Amino acid sequence: MSGLLPVAEARARIISGLKTLPSEQVRLGEALGRTLAAPLHALRTQPPWDCSAMDGYAVRSADVATAPARLRVVGEAAAGKAFGGEIGRGEAARIFTGAPLPAGADAVLLQENAAREGDEVVAHEAVPVGRHVRRAGLDFTAGETLLPEGRRLGARDLALAAALGHASVPVARRPRVAILATGDELALPGAETGPDQIFASNGFAIAAAVTGEGGLPLDLGVAPDDPAAIRAAIERAIDERADVLVTLGGASVGDHDLVRPALEACGVALDFWKIAMRPGKPMMAGRRGEMLALGLPGNPVSAIVCAVLFLMPALRRLSGRADIEPQIIPGRLGRDMPANDHREDYLRAALTFDPDGVAVATGFPRQDSSMLRRLTEAECLLVRPAGAAAARAGDPCMILPLPHPL
Repeated sequence: MSGLLPVAEARARIISGLKTLPSEQVRLGEALGRTLAAPLHALRTQPPWDCSAMDGYAVRSADVATAPARLRVVGEAAAGKAFGGEIGRGEAARIFTGAPLPAGADAVLLQENAAREGDEVVAHEAVPVGRHVRRAGLDFTAGETLLPEGRRLGARDLALAAALGHASVPVARRPRVAILATGDELALPGAETGPDQIFASNGFAIAAAVTGEGGLPLDLGVAPDDPAAIRAAIERAIDERADVLVTLGGASVGDHDLVRPALEACGVALDFWKIAMRPGKPMMAGRRGEMLALGLPGNPVSAIVCAVLFLMPALRRLSGRADIEPQIIPGRLGRDMPANDHREDYLRAALTFDPDGVAVATGFPRQDSSMLRRLTEAECLLVRPAGAAAARAGDPCMILPLPHPL
């Protein structure tokens, strides 16, 4: 069918026009979920010195080559408080986990394999060189690159960045995303509804997706089916210097679909509309200067699927992330599927794993794009290519696990 753009081409056209946002330096405690704008190097070696991996006694392995062996205790080493002396022949030092290994010692005798007798300790096991010793640089060495540019920082990354010695990190600025729902039929949750109204839901999902991708959502509210009101909301997004404007609803070609002309009236040059996909066919994309504009369908499922396929990758590109594309995995069908038409299908499905660990996607029988309940029950989207032949349960398929926090 002419005029319908393939999903992959639509996403490529959106992403190709975007640049990583400028970087800023933020304190480590504020960097969770942010994307590194430059690689992080180790500012020192970790551990900086040979240290004990266990509580026990620092010894010379030559003195405990056979057991039992009696040694004189000449000092103590604790984490943050090294023993300043040197371990000589027939000597040992009490040592605790993480403490620097004293000079002269080359092994650690476990405390449970030793018996303390006043100023002496008796080793009840032979201890070879290096036993229970963490060598200097075991984790990393000064100058080594540990966290690459484009990595989104998680809790473990923050711990590593701190261990590398960084109190602050360079990250891409958060994308600012203006979100505008449209339609006379929409009322906000908690408000009184008219006889022909439903509660607006899409904006909450899109804002959550933006936040989950590290962006800053700007709620423009709900605009009625009035060209002036829609244009005013779009102008607000422009005035707020939004990096992305997301409109919800009014993206088709009916008499009440007013978003497209409003975008054009506000200087947005549309690149395409109508995509060869189900759900989500009536989606628009364009630009006004540096601002990306995405017109998502009004049906809740369509809007959220389009967010997964187009908005979230765009935000990752703006943030400078290395992992931009949706992560589609191979699997097998959990039920028979009919032949597909000219549109790529993204079917809500349950996700399980067979005894061999292979992912199994079982599409729900009803796939109406207004049914949010089914979307909340789904763990994945079953991807059916355009023109796919009929398939049987157990046949190979492609699966898009639904990302957090959707």
